[in-house]
Amino acid sequence: MRLITLALLALLALVHVELWFGKGGVPRVMELQAKLSAQQADNDAAHARNDQLSAEVRDFKEGLEMVEEKARFELGMIKPDEIYVQISPPNKR
Repeated sequence: MRLITLALLALLALVHVELWFGKGGVPRVMELQAKLSAQQADNDAAHARNDQLSAEVRDFKEGLEMVEEKARFELGMIKPDEIYVQISPPNKR
């Protein structure tokens, strides 16, 4: 009976050694959780930066379209190699 108890205690000790000092032990898990948290923070910062850049690109595109529209309608400007045709309403008599 005493031999079985010692064998079970030895197995329990082996499991605890693996748990605390092994490859997938508690310290390794805590280290990986810290790395995961840091990576998630980096990803969140990158997502925020990407959203900001997307908004800037959208503003630039819309801004240029607005400037081009104003130049065409208010100033009568045209692009190179473009033919401008103006149709005037008929005179009413």
